Amino acid sequence: MTRTLIQPTGVAHTRIYAYGAARGEIAVPNDDLVGPIDSSDEWIRQRTGIVTRTRAVAETDAIDLATDAAREAIERSGVDPELIDAVIVATISNPKQTPSVSAIVADRVGANPAAAYDLNAACAGFAYGVAQADALIRAGASHYALVIGTEKLSDVVDPADRSISFLLGDGAGAVVIGPSETPGIGPTVWGSDGSKAEAVGMNGTLTDFRDGKVAWPTLRQEGPTVFRWAVWEMVKVARQALEAAGIEAADLAAFVPHQANMRIIDEFAKQLGLPDTVIVGRDIETTGNTSAASIPLATHRLLEEHPELSGGLALQIGFGAGLVFGAQVVVLP
Repeated sequence: MTRTLIQPTGVAHTRIYAYGAARGEIAVPNDDLVGPIDSSDEWIRQRTGIVTRTRAVAETDAIDLATDAAREAIERSGVDPELIDAVIVATISNPKQTPSVSAIVADRVGANPAAAYDLNAACAGFAYGVAQADALIRAGASHYALVIGTEKLSDVVDPADRSISFLLGDGAGAVVIGPSETPGIGPTVWGSDGSKAEAVGMNGTLTDFRDGKVAWPTLRQEGPTVFRWAVWEMVKVARQALEAAGIEAADLAAFVPHQANMRIIDEFAKQLGLPDTVIVGRDIETTGNTSAASIPLATHRLLEEHPELSGGLALQIGFGAGLVFGAQVVVLP
């Protein structure tokens, strides 16, 4: 007798229940950073739109930031943490290669023994995590998921590097995702282009550091290459996400791109032809670029400042080292 395997199925739809956020404890203005890069406050503002960025104290790591953001998201969601059975953390700044940030956070917030894993998709990490949580719940592999983007990028900054050091901040953003009676997370458009892997990333490996080849691996980028790719190629991805969700730009309440650079954000909005009614996330001005944390942090701020956005549609898109990208339309909680 041949037995047929049982294959689980889940709910038809999912949605984001709530956001949580944590930012570094210190506000670092441009003037504090200009000396080593021989620059000025005006130069940084004009090129990036950043006035100040948040950075964490030495005692705070990416795990601490993730825990704080997760606790707020869980509390606001009304979901018992014991019901959360999947914890997904997007990060490139785990202080250790193992164990995972996710397993530690799951235990700290009361979700033990949830399935827990970290993913490394740089600035697209949060969008990747949302895609996976949505798929896991609809497949029946999870019931409630916690998705976190967390970074302490100040640990991997060379203060004298003019390509990226002045952009980076520290923080974490989290969401709780669960079942919904109506669609709350649209199809994800995602992918990668490893042929451009050298455009942004670390300037060395841990073995390079061990062997004395680099002082300490830090982030670097080819600014013009990344800018052109983000503006021209990622606008196409954003349009694809709108089309996949069956909506138009005018249907959006908010647009939340990765907080890479204010010029990129503004050009994005222009290329997409967003009407004035669409509120654009510009958290980078006071938080900086927080990689995987930037989209949930920017969305959290938008909901705090514009509670009328609740129930509206938001297009979010992340893009960065890999090169990788991910975009989807979500219903704001």
